[in-house]
Amino acid sequence: MDSVSPTTHEQARAAAIAAELASLGFALPGTLIERHVRCGKPSCRCHADPPVLHGPYWQWTRKINGKTVTRLVADDQLDDYRHWLDNHRRLRALVAELEALTLAIADTDPRAKRRPAAPPATPGKPSHNTVAAPRLTCGHARDQRPLPQVTAKREDLSAV
Repeated sequence: MDSVSPTTHEQARAAAIAAELASLGFALPGTLIERHVRCGKPSCRCHADPPVLHGPYWQWTRKINGKTVTRLVADDQLDDYRHWLDNHRRLRALVAELEALTLAIADTDPRAKRRPAAPPATPGKPSHNTVAAPRLTCGHARDQRPLPQVTAKREDLSAV
């Protein structure tokens, strides 16, 4: 049986991606934000017309377990954080390119089992992807009324 053989160009591109990944250095996910804020003193310049806001304050924001986490970044740290954030963006782009390259190789693998093409729809019988065709939900047509045992619960809260 044949095996998948990446072309010389594909092998060279994968090697170049690996070399660039190895040279990246530290990578930091997230975003660097410049903020200008108002304080709580009503007589401060930030409440004047026109306002002169306080700042800039730099914040590094990222997600951890679905929650946004923010950290203040000192001015002398800005260059490091910018470099790490740029490295992270490049890291993501390189990984995406390597995945696309691998997918292209996998798609040409002669050992891959291919699904046969769907037969054309017969005249008079709608195909499964017809937008106007009625759809089933849980075995019931969408316009069908709910079963009698499924009723909304009502509570009388007037006596409370």
